[in-house]
Amino acid sequence: MMRRLPPLNALRAFEASARNSSFIAASQELHVTASAVSHQIKTLEEYLGVSLFSRSKRKVELTPAGEQYLTGIKHALDEIEVATQRLTANQEANVVQISVAPNFLTRWLMPRMGRFQELYPDVELQINASMGLIDFNRASTDMAVYFGNGEWDDIEVHFLRKVMLVPVCSPRLLAGRMPLEKPEDLRHQTLIYVSKRKYEWENWLHQAGVGHLKPKGSMQISSGQLATAAAQESLGVALADSTLTSREIASGRLVVPFDIQLDTHKAFYLVYRKNRPLTAGMKAFKEWLMAEMQDPDSAEQN
Repeated sequence: MMRRLPPLNALRAFEASARNSSFIAASQELHVTASAVSHQIKTLEEYLGVSLFSRSKRKVELTPAGEQYLTGIKHALDEIEVATQRLTANQEANVVQISVAPNFLTRWLMPRMGRFQELYPDVELQINASMGLIDFNRASTDMAVYFGNGEWDDIEVHFLRKVMLVPVCSPRLLAGRMPLEKPEDLRHQTLIYVSKRKYEWENWLHQAGVGHLKPKGSMQISSGQLATAAAQESLGVALADSTLTSREIASGRLVVPFDIQLDTHKAFYLVYRKNRPLTAGMKAFKEWLMAEMQDPDSAEQN
């Protein structure tokens, strides 16, 4: 018996419009015109013989019939998406698209990629540097590394490592005319801080018992990566993530004058779309990354 089904494009337009409460937002998501979405909704309503939306000049709202219909349609579209992903995942099981912050990419991931390639030579990683959050429902990205508190909706979240900040500077600065023997000695130095995160130095100084200290100068830098680079050039003392700067510290390019760590109460997390089946490549990267991040001696192995 032939299935009695409405047009798929009309169902997609209905689900997107209901989720966004807007034909215009739905049209942007589906890459069609708003009039095309409106036409698809009208076609669906005529097919069903009921009104799915109540329309006004500013927004559209689901009717009771529309709310009831949305529940089943959303579930059906989710099942279609999952089935499609399972099929395509099997076809490209060894290709993994990853998005990570530039600082994490250059300072931590890239120096360790050789070890991953040795363990998994058949897995191809396609890496993109990005600071923003990923819409896994629309993007081709498979996995991402986020920095934050771990509270994100509709994604799988796996803890990697807490972010602890320590003061770092170049060996030349440490051996200069104004040595750093105790936290009070920072009054003779330039403190390098990341824009909009000056509170990190304030919190560290308070924790070190010198909360009222006035440094010789301060330098504002736009990112943690550049702040660490400035410290390496003897421009001052920066607060840096002990995980991301582990190679520089281990090699002596940076030194930690005071072993006082500031807990940012944030961490790195590996994330991907909720309920997504992992391909062989995704599973390999996940297991390797989580093991590598938990290994305190990984930096010294490079």
